[in-house]
Amino acid sequence: MPTNDRNDTESTRRGYLKYGSTLLGASFLAGCTGGGGNGATEDLTATEESETGSETGETETEPTETDTGYTASIVPAREVHFDSVPETWTVYNGGWADMAFALGQREGFLTAGNMIPGFFFDPFDIDAPDQDALPSMWSEGGWDKESFYELDPDVFLMDPNYLHGTGWDSSWSEDDTQEIIDNVAPFFGNNCRRRRDFHDYKLYSLYGAFERLSHAFQEQDRYEAFAALHDEVQSEIASRTPDEQPTIGLVNGGSEPSKGKFFPLNTQDEGYEMKPYRDLNVASAFPQEMENGGQIDYETLLEVDPEIIVVHWGIGTTGNTDSFSAEAFREQYVTPMEEDSVGQELTAVQEGRVYPGQYGEQGPIVNLLQTEMVAQQLYPDEFGAFDPESFPEVPEENQLFDRDRVTDIIAGDV
Repeated sequence: MPTNDRNDTESTRRGYLKYGSTLLGASFLAGCTGGGGNGATEDLTATEESETGSETGETETEPTETDTGYTASIVPAREVHFDSVPETWTVYNGGWADMAFALGQREGFLTAGNMIPGFFFDPFDIDAPDQDALPSMWSEGGWDKESFYELDPDVFLMDPNYLHGTGWDSSWSEDDTQEIIDNVAPFFGNNCRRRRDFHDYKLYSLYGAFERLSHAFQEQDRYEAFAALHDEVQSEIASRTPDEQPTIGLVNGGSEPSKGKFFPLNTQDEGYEMKPYRDLNVASAFPQEMENGGQIDYETLLEVDPEIIVVHWGIGTTGNTDSFSAEAFREQYVTPMEEDSVGQELTAVQEGRVYPGQYGEQGPIVNLLQTEMVAQQLYPDEFGAFDPESFPEVPEENQLFDRDRVTDIIAGDV
């Protein structure tokens, strides 16, 4: 295990650590004690008025400038002081990397755990990192504390409670998290992909988290530009979406059609993981008792018989980091359904509407691309048919946003 000793010749840009960690150490554990939403955490209940509008129920302060730098805040880290803009950063969930890329911070990226496959960023001229070549904060079934020290970022774009709150590593404690805060760098993040058992405090919308991060990187203009583009896309979709909705059967990517195993999901769950479905107001075909953890077979799936079956995460997990493989997706998910005596009776199978679903990790860049993709899967007559062979390339006439505009914003041309 590493010691707490630090090099006496650290650069001055790391000077915020002591001030930031004192505040964080006194407050970030509040969300881990007591019942969900009660007592100390009552004022942190998740609310989400809109993706780019204000969010109530916050206890964060507004960003402020001081004689020695500036502060930014986010639940549960609360207020963190920065002497200067962080130059290096790590994430565990790729959605936060996407947010940082959108703010022009690609150069400072050190590593990620659940990184978004690089081909998602190809349309925007972003040199995305190779997941297989990245150092890992997770090793041999647990958090690798040594790697936190070796990476030595200016900031961890992670929810501090994520490390011990998930229960993945029973040996990692709150004290271990505090050690990293005290000796390496502050945490600035929120577990906002989806709500987990430990997360009994505010869960941000994608753009709520993105706005907070823009304060940390002092890139509010880039945030505002993305927020405006996001609103334009949402308005365009809302104005063209047909009144009649198809029924959607969203199943987890861990489903195994070859074994007759399917795991239904709720399209309306909170968190950025399901944002495209919520934005398109996609209702689930499955009754609530089937969703989130329940396993069903072909017979039960046929009883529901959704018009469209979507395999969650499928667009990023069948293939490699360089490209999505329509062939691999068909082999793993579609062909077994077509060959099963019950599966071949499914409406979605007969009509060729079994689709690879959006990748669960997404920030503002990938979300634009995936919202467009979902719209095409659900309403091909209106938005153009989704073509799995060419994704992420989309014919210009079917594009819902200007790729060059995204590239310009990332470059700082706002």
